[in-house]
Amino acid sequence: MGKQKGDGARSKARPSSSSLAASLLPSGSTAAVGFGGYVGGSRLDAPPSGGDDSRPYLEVDSDLALHLKRLARKDPTTKLKALASLSTLLKEKSTKDIIPAIPQWGFEYKRLVVDYNRDVRRATHDTMNNLVTTVGRDLAPQLKSLMGPWWFSQFDPVSEVSQAAKRSFQAVFSAPEKRLDALILCTAEIFVYLEENLRLTPQSMSDKGTALDELQEMHQQVISSSLLALATLLDVLVSYPSLILFLQTVPSKAVVAETFFLEFFKNLWAGRNPSHSLDADRVAFFRAFQECFLWALHNASRFCNGVDSISAFRATLVKSVLVKLLWQDYISSSSSRKKEKTSLGLSADSCESDLTSNKKTVETLNMTYPMSYFNELANCIVAVLSGIHLLEHDLLSVFTAEFQENCQGFFQHASNLEKESEFAERVTQFISLLGERSMQNGGGWPLASLVGPMLANTFAVMRSHDSPSCVKILAESVSVFGPHNIIHELHVHNMSPHEGDTALEEETFLQMFKGTFVPWCLSGNSCSLSARLDLLLALLDDEYFFEQWDSVIRYATNLEYSGSAPCSLDSDRITILAMLLEKARNEITKAKVGISICTNMGNIDHWHHELLESTVVAVARSSPPFGASSSQFLCTVVGGSTKSNQISLVSRNTLVLIFEEVFKKLLSFILASSFTWVRDAGSLLTPNLLTAGANTIGSEFESSVSMFEMAQFVLEVLDGSLYSLKTLGEESGLTPAILAAIFLIDWEFLELTMIYDGPDDKSKEILKARLGFGESFHAFRCKIGNQFWKTLSLHNRKALGQKLIQCMRSAIFNEEEMDTEKFTSLCCLWMLEILDCLSQDPFEEQDLLDQLLCQGERWPLWIAPDFSRPEGTVANDFSIQDFGHRKNALPLSEEATNENLTRSWLAAEILCSWKWPGGSVVASFLSSLSAYAKSKNFSSQESLLDSIFNILLDGTLVQGGYAAQNFVYLCPASSDEVEDIEEPFLRALVAFLLTLFNDNIWGYKKAMELFALLVNKLYVGEATNANCLRILPVIVNVLILPLSQRSIKSNNSSGDAQHDSSGENHIHDVIEGWLRKALSFPPLITRQTGEDMEDWMQLVISCYPFSVVEGIQTPKLERRISLVERKLLLELFRKQRHGVGTSAVINQLPVVQMLLSKLLVVSVGYCWKEFDEEDWEFVLSQIRRWLQTVIVMMEEIAENVNDTITSSFTSDNLDALVDNLGKIVFVSDPFPMDIAKNALLSFSLSCGSFGRQQAEDADNLNPVRTERWDPIKNRILEGILRLFFCTGIAEAIASSCCHEAAFIVSVSRFEHSYFWELVASSVVNSTTDAIDRAVKSVEFWGLSKGPISSLYAILFSAKSVPLLQFAAYFILSNELVLHLAIVEEDKSYLDGVSNNEEVLSPPDMSTETDIQLRAEISCMIEKLPINVLDMDLLADQRVHVFLAWSLLLSHLGSLPSSSPMRERLVQYVQDSASSIILDCLFQHIPLEQWILKKKDEELPAGIAEAAASATRSIRTGSLLFSVQSLWPVEPLKITSIAGAMFGRMLHILPAYVRQWSNDLRDRSTLSGIESFTRAWCSPHLIAGELSQIKKDEIADENFTIAVSKSANEVVATYTKDETAMNLVIRLPSSYPLWPVDVDCTRSLGISEAKQRKWSMSMTSFVRNQNGALAEAIRIWKHNFDKEFEGVEECPICYSVIHTVNHALPRLACKTCKHKFHSACLYKWFSTSHKSTCPLCQSPF
Repeated sequence: MGKQKGDGARSKARPSSSSLAASLLPSGSTAAVGFGGYVGGSRLDAPPSGGDDSRPYLEVDSDLALHLKRLARKDPTTKLKALASLSTLLKEKSTKDIIPAIPQWGFEYKRLVVDYNRDVRRATHDTMNNLVTTVGRDLAPQLKSLMGPWWFSQFDPVSEVSQAAKRSFQAVFSAPEKRLDALILCTAEIFVYLEENLRLTPQSMSDKGTALDELQEMHQQVISSSLLALATLLDVLVSYPSLILFLQTVPSKAVVAETFFLEFFKNLWAGRNPSHSLDADRVAFFRAFQECFLWALHNASRFCNGVDSISAFRATLVKSVLVKLLWQDYISSSSSRKKEKTSLGLSADSCESDLTSNKKTVETLNMTYPMSYFNELANCIVAVLSGIHLLEHDLLSVFTAEFQENCQGFFQHASNLEKESEFAERVTQFISLLGERSMQNGGGWPLASLVGPMLANTFAVMRSHDSPSCVKILAESVSVFGPHNIIHELHVHNMSPHEGDTALEEETFLQMFKGTFVPWCLSGNSCSLSARLDLLLALLDDEYFFEQWDSVIRYATNLEYSGSAPCSLDSDRITILAMLLEKARNEITKAKVGISICTNMGNIDHWHHELLESTVVAVARSSPPFGASSSQFLCTVVGGSTKSNQISLVSRNTLVLIFEEVFKKLLSFILASSFTWVRDAGSLLTPNLLTAGANTIGSEFESSVSMFEMAQFVLEVLDGSLYSLKTLGEESGLTPAILAAIFLIDWEFLELTMIYDGPDDKSKEILKARLGFGESFHAFRCKIGNQFWKTLSLHNRKALGQKLIQCMRSAIFNEEEMDTEKFTSLCCLWMLEILDCLSQDPFEEQDLLDQLLCQGERWPLWIAPDFSRPEGTVANDFSIQDFGHRKNALPLSEEATNENLTRSWLAAEILCSWKWPGGSVVASFLSSLSAYAKSKNFSSQESLLDSIFNILLDGTLVQGGYAAQNFVYLCPASSDEVEDIEEPFLRALVAFLLTLFNDNIWGYKKAMELFALLVNKLYVGEATNANCLRILPVIVNVLILPLSQRSIKSNNSSGDAQHDSSGENHIHDVIEGWLRKALSFPPLITRQTGEDMEDWMQLVISCYPFSVVEGIQTPKLERRISLVERKLLLELFRKQRHGVGTSAVINQLPVVQMLLSKLLVVSVGYCWKEFDEEDWEFVLSQIRRWLQTVIVMMEEIAENVNDTITSSFTSDNLDALVDNLGKIVFVSDPFPMDIAKNALLSFSLSCGSFGRQQAEDADNLNPVRTERWDPIKNRILEGILRLFFCTGIAEAIASSCCHEAAFIVSVSRFEHSYFWELVASSVVNSTTDAIDRAVKSVEFWGLSKGPISSLYAILFSAKSVPLLQFAAYFILSNELVLHLAIVEEDKSYLDGVSNNEEVLSPPDMSTETDIQLRAEISCMIEKLPINVLDMDLLADQRVHVFLAWSLLLSHLGSLPSSSPMRERLVQYVQDSASSIILDCLFQHIPLEQWILKKKDEELPAGIAEAAASATRSIRTGSLLFSVQSLWPVEPLKITSIAGAMFGRMLHILPAYVRQWSNDLRDRSTLSGIESFTRAWCSPHLIAGELSQIKKDEIADENFTIAVSKSANEVVATYTKDETAMNLVIRLPSSYPLWPVDVDCTRSLGISEAKQRKWSMSMTSFVRNQNGALAEAIRIWKHNFDKEFEGVEECPICYSVIHTVNHALPRLACKTCKHKFHSACLYKWFSTSHKSTCPLCQSPF
């Protein structure tokens, strides 16, 4: 049992016997078992000698027996290994296998628990734990033989060893009751074992090979642990003996009674161990001591003869034991909670000395015991005294004299306050117990014999000695025995003898109370004041309460003889009165909870007193300077410091008077403010208080520090009485007024903190003073919690809210000193604070907001209509204040009240503000407005929304919609595009309409209503409203979609729209009129300044919308137009075409080109069927011309980026270079991009679904499909592809510099994201021929990065347009590009091995020379960062890894199964690719949901996506569908691609996945993966494999194959000459996670060795095949063919054809001539670290 080097011999964590005993004892029970009742037993020795050593192990499991034998070795390392192996086996073996080994384990266990090595001992108990956990109840037959060492081990000096032993013990006996039962059952065996341990010597513990010092240390520790185990066992099993039985057996003649009993009690007392014994032991001791002492008194006649002898014996016991031992120990010892720590007890000698000592002083407290000890000792003394009283009352005189003498002596001589306090605490506890005993037994002896005489003798000392402890003893006596009884005792003992029998009359009791106790208890503010006040309250008797309380109040207020209250009291009297009233409040609280049940004193109203109330009001009305206790006095009387302390000692009327004074003082402070808005707000709080002398409030304090003293006084009062405000009643109005004043002072402080910048004059000094006080007030305001506000009545909350809102509105209008923006922000914070405190539901919150925003004389001024200003003459700084509701606005419903008007202007103001610090309209307000509109009833929200629309429309019309024509979109505007509108009203109106229609709050009917309204506003008489015309296209662009939905839904078939309603007819008529108006103008190229032709063209274009479809589909038409519309639109298009064709000079103005491009898009989309060849020629030529401009621009950017990076990049000028790149990629003129965007849209429409597929239905009328237009279309596609490669090359070149440079290039695309989305859409729809030419042209360009690098730069861009990323993936996965995208360079490989293979070099399996992936993906496949598992599941780097693997899998899938390139690439994946990718995949597939799913439940969301994708990827052999839907990256989308990748890996790389699954150690994870594979992947893979085997022509005259789909089996029969062999290949249900099973069912003419070899070779082939099973069978068959042809097998792998690379053995040893596979030989050399032949060992 030795310690490790450097360890101490003992551990501080060694368990104590008492603590372990307590843990073993069952709750509520004890066990009493003696030491006898058991016989000795024999210790289990070594196995019998003389026989076979293996005999004990004959019936033991061979594995267990092997390791049990190893435990006998001396080497600790061997023992540890054997124990570890045993632990593992015990977990795996069955109980049946383990039980026979338990006896032998018991023998080894006894030796191992005393082993010198601590690690061996710890491992022994860990093994024991595993054993008992497995066998459980079957351990019972061997329990007794194991219990001895098992119990002993729990007291090992090494903590970790003892804890391990306890864990094993508690593993079997988990409950304390069970552990105790086991110990009782095995008590004899434990004693025998411990006895034998104690008899051991160092020499008998081990053989002679052990060092002597080790033996000595082992022996010492065994003895120590045995003793501790023995002591604890005794503590557990043996209870306290019954000493009464012992005393009853003592012969009366054999002892001298007095001597025997004094010695008995002295020794019993000396062994009590007061400081360290348990509570239960202590209770048992004092109970035994009490019983023994009373037994001795009652049985004195057995030991003494005669009455005198008995009395003397009893008196001696009382004096020597009760007084000198018990009482002196109780009254003289110090408790452990005191600071003084001296001796821990009295020795036997000192106790004996005390028995004879006559010394009476108790000046030294020389004991230190726990408080529980004194409690039990006091109970024991009182119980003994009670027994003495019942036995012989006169015996009490001895104790009474000692008790009186101790108390009187202590009162006279005590000077140490701490000792005095502890003495008083002991005496009061003793008196309290005496009172309890008196009430239980109904006797009055404790008061008459003990307490009464003591108080009477010491009362004069108590009064003269200003000691709190003396008064506490008297107060406790009054509380215990009652005021009448105590005063009776004091009076009787001070009367003459002939008056002693006279009863105490009522007058005498009251006279002594008033004349003696009231003056004494209320005299002077000294250290005993608190105790005296407690005594005074204790003397209050319920019967005489009114007269007593009246005398107390009169004396305390100094009105004992006068009849009126003074104006003020001195500070001491206020302090005394405050303390008295606080204690009275506590008494009332006790009465309320039933502690002191009474009639008069329990009623709060009975404590009210007119003199007290007049005094309180006088203090509240007093002026500075205030007394030190004035505020405390008010708080005490008023109450309300906490929620539970709301008892007021004055009437409600007096409370109102007090708080009126508080409010006046608050108001005085407010009116003295230097802020005008604060003073004005203060005048709004309570107008009725300002009717008389309003101007004088606060003026007297303005230039005096007394103002702040007064304010501090009010703050202290409020802090101590806040909750009393709720008791004032609602009629006074004081509660909301005072709370509003609190808020107002706090608001002033908050403003002061923002504007105060230090004192520089007298006024700033005043501000500084108010700032200092405001800080204290702010802390008080913040301390008021929500609990207070929630408990305010509804009336008070509403009144407070109204006052605060009035104050805030006044502040907003009147504040002039502070910056407007800062003050507005401050007011917002105040309002949020009001809402948080006062609103308890949305309705109350809304009511407060309505009050804030309600219409008033000055708020808001701009709601009223203003028709004095003519439209169109508004200044540029126009805002919402400059207009009102004009004519022709939408009529508001009758429910539209001032409330809606107020809300509508606020909503319009917010919409026009658009952005503010921390938020914006798009981010928060529009969604909130939409949610509000959906939650309200139709009429209320409709009137509000109409009002908002009217305000915004009026503002837009007045502003005129300047530059609105730049924001007419062909597709619905996005939030970013709307944000580009600079004019606030138009931007707000468009965003407002988009939100309401997109959220389906407004629909077709409302759109018709708004459309009619706008059409009416378009004309003023016969003239056109220019402002309305300018804004109309933008608004119609929003309205046209909801207007078109009905016609779209009612016309699912192709053809012209049906005019099925008057509303739709009206729309068509209006639009046709607008078309005719546009046709009345000359062509755009002849545009003249001053004409409104552009506006009409914009209006026409806005009527023909397209919808944006996510992904790569062509934009969709959103209207069904009439035949007349189509004819007019085509006519307008051809008019512009003819104008361009006939004009000598094309008008190149941007506005003209932009309108022409938009008209081109609309015409192609809506009129393509009517186009002729000239129309198509015009369209395609314009598209080419507009795109060419952007192509040239992007090529220049790419070249400039290339020149900048290649010519000037150094690490020193990185910052300058990045800045320069930002300038290069910045497109200063967006016009080319915008017009090219329309060109791309036109091209997409011409090549889209309604340009190709529908053309086929129209008898191929579309000329784009003819050969004439294909070359033009291909050239356009080449140009678009060149655009695509340009931006990728620029980013690739920039990324070679630094990440920041690449980021700048990628971010520049977001300025024109829709343009790049259209580019990506065209790229994905490009032809293979166009892609091929584009790639070659980029290669010939000669920049530093080529096409593949550009594609990877876009695909892995940190900030890219999602469609661009998919387009890059699409081209990379194209069959023309895919090989170049994966492999770094294309090398020539031979199918076989060249003749010069004898020159040994890394063979074709060496991935370093054969396969080198491109750098862009190799870092993600070969060197996948280990922290990828800790990344965010949606991190860009993780997504990039998935994309790289998807490309690799796509490339593998595109290669023929038997091609050398595929074989090398598969081997590269097997050897070099990190399998962490599979762990990453299953981080996204929630297997736990799949495992927990019940049978009939639907698939959880994540599992459903993963399962569907896995199945689809297996069936289609493609991952493109999952990559296409990946962006924007979301959890379910990335789960989908994870499932697809897993399915594809199972299909292409089954051996790779199987190897990964075999390495998994988490059984639950592996089970989930297998279950998922078996359910969603394996059925399709198995079906595919079997079908492929049937399709492939593998069979010939020697080889046949039979497939059983029902059994998932393949039977391969190979026949050659006289030999034949049948191999059955079974595919498991979770194929390919589980390998196939190969079984030889029949063989003919084949040796068993060869049969086994062939079976193993087939197994090796099918298990190592990363591809189709049919290919594995084909190769295996080829292997047989070669073998029958005489080709020798490789001696290393025993196969002719290599199982992985399918090569033949060609590298021959020059000595033995055997041929080897190059891969096998390379592996042999690398693993053996030799270059010799594996067979003959000759140098190779």
